[in-house]
Amino acid sequence: MDLRGKIELGEASLTLRRTINDLLDAGQTKIILNFADVSSMDSAGVGELAGAFTPVKSKDGELKFLNPTKKVYDTLQITQLDRVYKVYMDEQSAIRSFSETV
Repeated sequence: MDLRGKIELGEASLTLRRTINDLLDAGQTKIILNFADVSSMDSAGVGELAGAFTPVKSKDGELKFLNPTKKVYDTLQITQLDRVYKVYMDEQSAIRSFSETV
């Protein structure tokens, strides 16, 4: 899933939550979030990503992050979400990693 703009309190963070839940409900349990076009993320965005852990795991799924900008990657490190979710810099590695964990 390609993300764009700012992931902040309000519509953006709610859309992120809804989209992840919709994917899970549709049986899509291997999800890659592409942060290449995300300029920033506030605590609401961080909260949505942290909150996605339980629903994804409850469906035996995996959520991985792709191409975070420096600003977003710094936020992931500060909040230690980079320890909860795997972060990849290229899409093929992220995709291959799903078959490695099966």
